[in-house]
Amino acid sequence: MENTNHKATPTRGKESPYIIPIAVVIAGAMISGALIANTLDPSQKTVTTEELKSPGGSHESYSASDGIVLPLSGVMLPVSWGNLGQQLIAAGAIDGERFAALYEKRGQFSDTERNLLFGNANGKITLTEDNAGYLLNLFWALGLANQNPILDSGEMIDPRYGGAKNFASTAGWTMAKGNPMDHYSRHRFFTLTPEQQVLVEKISKGIYRPCCGNSTHFPDCNHGMAMLGFLELMASQGVSEGDMWKAALAVNSYWFPDTYITIAAYMKKKGVEWKDISPQEMLGAAYSSASGYAKISAQVARPKQSSGGSGCGVESGESVAPKRQQSGCGI
Repeated sequence: MENTNHKATPTRGKESPYIIPIAVVIAGAMISGALIANTLDPSQKTVTTEELKSPGGSHESYSASDGIVLPLSGVMLPVSWGNLGQQLIAAGAIDGERFAALYEKRGQFSDTERNLLFGNANGKITLTEDNAGYLLNLFWALGLANQNPILDSGEMIDPRYGGAKNFASTAGWTMAKGNPMDHYSRHRFFTLTPEQQVLVEKISKGIYRPCCGNSTHFPDCNHGMAMLGFLELMASQGVSEGDMWKAALAVNSYWFPDTYITIAAYMKKKGVEWKDISPQEMLGAAYSSASGYAKISAQVARPKQSSGGSGCGVESGESVAPKRQQSGCGI
């Protein structure tokens, strides 16, 4: 999905570094007024490459290869997957054979990934650059299919947008059996307590993504739907609010590496090391929305990106994106 304005994300037919073109292109109604005003001071001085090459750190210290924003060994998420892959397949939210064939064709279907899909993965999930796209797809299926009031009564069903079926997060999910809307908020893989649901509601409204101006509470693209699924999974396993914010920032950082490497450089210039930032603040509209990140990015002289953003589908014949690639609204 292109980072244009702050509008809802209809399915696009754009090729992604992770996914083959989406078969269905939906011309959904465009959303206005979703962006939240950025409170950053526009008079802030631009952070140049030379200024960042000061003792104690350079711009390169915030590259993927240095592991500050994206730890080289990955990040252990505070959840286990269990047999959710089996449950998603049994419900038809994932066509297991086609999903496996997709990754086998790429040569990216490790024993660990196979176990997440077909087995019982009881250990904590480790997120890495290599499996970030795979986990995005699993979380996407979970967020789409698990019943939740956010999907049943939130922005997704606002009649102004022509129904939930018109978004990239719904029509773009091509790995279900049958129509993806046959699975939209239809299954109960776990049931949240009222307190857990309140927590998901609160945090989902505070997490933005740089491909648009919408929060996770409006999961109109795959990243939003995947984050919703991840939040539900964490809440269902009793993860604390603080740890949910931390894990959500780690996940967003692996899905949008250029974004958070740039934000880290900006914060360093302000005298704040990445390890000392507030995850909740970084995930908010002032930093992580399309408009917020644009203002941050304009104040940081960044090296040229290796490639552009990606689309909003799930199937691809191409390999995993190179390190430091901006993922846009693809996987």
